[in-house]
Amino acid sequence: MGERRVHIVDDDPMIRKSVAFMLATEDIETTQHDCAEAFLVALPDLPEGCLLLDLRLGETSGLELQRQLHEMGRQMPVVVMTGHGDVPTAVAAMKEGAVDYIQKPFTKTQVITALQQACNRMVEETRSDTERENARRLLKQLSPREHQVVAGLAHGKPNKNIAFDLGISPRTVEIHRANAMKKLEVRTLPDLLHVAFLAGIMDE
Repeated sequence: MGERRVHIVDDDPMIRKSVAFMLATEDIETTQHDCAEAFLVALPDLPEGCLLLDLRLGETSGLELQRQLHEMGRQMPVVVMTGHGDVPTAVAAMKEGAVDYIQKPFTKTQVITALQQACNRMVEETRSDTERENARRLLKQLSPREHQVVAGLAHGKPNKNIAFDLGISPRTVEIHRANAMKKLEVRTLPDLLHVAFLAGIMDE
């Protein structure tokens, strides 16, 4: 499960102890926090992991803690714990970015499954962010004309239309396209378009 580490935030010591024991049997490390404020104080020194968050806390609710994490720019996969009457709040938590919610009382299988999904989401998003950043880096290496050619290809234009738009010959478009593919480290048009789309060329 990713880093196999879960941060538990719940004001019920029995819940914290029970969940920590469940996760320990799966070799998953945990940290325990009795309120949102205590978690935020510890946060700068906490390693990466998933957040298992009770919605009904003390002064600061689980939902408010999620919002504060967003404002701080801290992204971590969240699974919320809720009672049967708190489902609407749990749905609101998912709108704030929680991956899943589990209702108390829950089984070991339920909590492990939910946390696994959350950690998988973290890995996928990290990979996507890395790919996007790499695509942007590659795109910056293009000359202005190469960038224009790639943009034309991304909009589905054939070489001759791009040539007309830019006032150059189709042969020159082919040369710029070949140079762009080399700089973008791709060999096929679909791969070139994949990099261009990841870099956000359609948003320019």
